[in-house]
Amino acid sequence: QVQLVESGGGLVQAGGSLRLSCAASERTFGNHAMGWFRQAPGKEREFVATISWNGGGADYRDSVKGRFTISRDNAKNTVYLQMNSLKPEDTAVYYCAARYYRGYLSYREPSEYPYWGQGTQVTVSL
Repeated sequence: QVQLVESGGGLVQAGGSLRLSCAASERTFGNHAMGWFRQAPGKEREFVATISWNGGGADYRDSVKGRFTISRDNAKNTVYLQMNSLKPEDTAVYYCAARYYRGYLSYREPSEYPYWGQGTQVTVSL
């Protein structure tokens, strides 16, 4: 089983930045597409960003385009989410997810990912 551990969440004021990290304990990390999702209280988990197995493709939900950047370092088995210009509506628990896939389709539905981390809280205050 692929194990994922998120870190980097915290409390930040609107307009600030955070960088989330997701470390994978998986030797075949380079064969997995990765995604970031978030879930606010009382709401469904929603797609934030995805990145292909080799970093050659990335996809973002419209509300974070130009503010968030997803990247990966396969040598370190780690995926990142750089979040800039944060807004209160970005407040949520952020999860990383993985699926074995060496292609370039972007999978946006949580149900399409078999492996998940435990999440890290991001709170953006006014």
